[in-house]
Amino acid sequence: MERLLGTTSRLVGLAGAVLALTLTAGCGGDAAQRAENAAATASNAATSAQSSASSAQQSAAAAQASAAKTDAAAEDAKAAADRAEAIAMKTSSSGGSGGMVFHHHVHRHYHSHSHASAAPPAETSPAAPAPAAS
Repeated sequence: MERLLGTTSRLVGLAGAVLALTLTAGCGGDAAQRAENAAATASNAATSAQSSASSAQQSAAAAQASAAKTDAAAEDAKAAADRAEAIAMKTSSSGGSGGMVFHHHVHRHYHSHSHASAAPPAETSPAAPAPAAS
């Protein structure tokens, strides 16, 4: 960019020198008019070059800011990956199955008293006598 500014400065200087030579040499009005036109064209070119250089500087600054954000995001992602890897290593080394261990809690309801209808009724009559052997 500095090279561009240096070139435009030389163009403006050259146009000014041509104008000065033309006016001091006492050339006709036509040559003076051409020199003025050349100086105006060189001035416009220099202004355009300066505007382009300013725009390029702004673009470069935006690109640098973007690059810094990208670097920060990459470092954040790497740190997150490292944490995930550490958690995975800790999890796989803590259990035999390599995965998470779930404990199921079962609650059972026991009654301490028995129900009368649950037991078969007992016979209250005496056993019949055995038949006699003859």
